[in-house]
Amino acid sequence: MEGQALPVLDETVLDPAWLPWQKEASTSSSCSQVDFISKPITYQEFFSSYLRTNRPCLFGSHVTSHWRSRREWVSEDGKPNWDALKQLFGQLTVPVADCKKVEYQAQPKCDMTLAEFLHYWQDYCRSHHNPSKPCLYLKDWHFCRSVPDYGAYETPVYFQSDWLNEFWDLRYQGEDDYRFVYMGPKGSWTPLHADVFHSYSWSANICGRKQWLFFPPGQEEQLRDTTGTLVYDVRSEELLNSRRYPHYRNTQPIEVIQGPGEVVFVPSGWHHQVYNMEDTISINHNWINCCNVHMMWSFLQSELGRVQQAISDCTDMDDWHGHCQVMLKASSGINYQEFVDFLACISERRLHDLQVWDQEGVEEGGTRQHHHKLDLCVISSLLSVIRQDQEYQRLGATVQSKLDSLKRTLEKLNP
Repeated sequence: MEGQALPVLDETVLDPAWLPWQKEASTSSSCSQVDFISKPITYQEFFSSYLRTNRPCLFGSHVTSHWRSRREWVSEDGKPNWDALKQLFGQLTVPVADCKKVEYQAQPKCDMTLAEFLHYWQDYCRSHHNPSKPCLYLKDWHFCRSVPDYGAYETPVYFQSDWLNEFWDLRYQGEDDYRFVYMGPKGSWTPLHADVFHSYSWSANICGRKQWLFFPPGQEEQLRDTTGTLVYDVRSEELLNSRRYPHYRNTQPIEVIQGPGEVVFVPSGWHHQVYNMEDTISINHNWINCCNVHMMWSFLQSELGRVQQAISDCTDMDDWHGHCQVMLKASSGINYQEFVDFLACISERRLHDLQVWDQEGVEEGGTRQHHHKLDLCVISSLLSVIRQDQEYQRLGATVQSKLDSLKRTLEKLNP
């Protein structure tokens, strides 16, 4: 999926004044409209207009027109190519959710072969999406992990600065990632949520149409009940119950209709709910980079606070703070120690590349040097923020020593 020229930035972005923690901390973002990008733009333009400002946008189908999946997974009538999909991947096991059931504020999942799911899907279509039948949705299929050599798509250049999958590929040796395929019939959907770690995500429709309902950061607070739980479905009339949802003020989402081949950019911390308006196949990545890594850190801080509140009656137990970190890892997928490992991994790779390029005499212009230096500049600034965190200061000496060593290295570099 990878292998194209990686993002290029000019040196003007190296001014650290725009870094979010240089100003009052906030994840809020406003958006009067969602831009539709019908023609190619430069990475620099995307970086300045959407990544740094944390604004959504919709790319036209020119971004995906050359993908193998758009040729082989779609029939001439624009529907899923059932026969091709069965022949290519029918024997593989995939995760499938039931959109009509709710367990612990989520749609319960089971495993089946792709052939079994496609057989269900075809029957469901023949029944004209009979409302009495189950509505199943293939979700979060780690396609690249299952079929690493197929080459279904290429990550668009706008999304290639992807620290999250870069780290996960190294940490888990290809056994885990944040790259997914979704397949679902008309009417399948995903409840209201913000993406993992408050990461960015991008989602490309191979075929079909989706409706996205976006809520800018902060608006989700109006959609919480008296216990702090988000509403499951923003279409639900239960929001009108002022006793249960006292903060609801008829909040209006930002609607985006995504067509075949089009790609949605989802900013960090934007809650969203998604519906398949037609039989749809899509490809999705979650990703982190220098523009939103501070939101990942803020997310971890808030999640740790929730863990500590949940077991606040056990503070007298031995190594209570250590147990909280274990629970944070179990509930969120990462804890403070692994977050430091994450930053260290990205820094070491950027430093290595810069050293190699310097030894080879690679010139600055038209290369990745500026982006690498920006990554290191952001990490260095974020390390200073982390060192001030009281919970970080309670971690073991090994973790603190690793962060301090990395901080000293980056300060010497002065990117």
